[in-house]
Amino acid sequence: MERATASLEKIVANRLRSAPAGEGPVLAWPLACGTSVSGRTRPLDFSQGILTVEVPDAGWRTELQSLAPQYLAVINRYTAESVKRIEFVLPGRKQS
Repeated sequence: MERATASLEKIVANRLRSAPAGEGPVLAWPLACGTSVSGRTRPLDFSQGILTVEVPDAGWRTELQSLAPQYLAVINRYTAESVKRIEFVLPGRKQS
């Protein structure tokens, strides 16, 4: 089972690294945060090292900001483009 997991991880990483410019970090968001968080959030854009993610409310934004370092580590492990920061925004807003 461990070998299958390592093989699957390699396939996912290769696919994310070969994604068009700006898309790898957006595609990696659900992998980084898991299904429950990805079901309530939406990655909007990746530009200049910043991944912008829409969150449902200020409470979610506060909670996810504390988890951002973990998410960054996972995203940067699997993508070719370096994500320096995750910006959590409320619906209808570009910046927090």
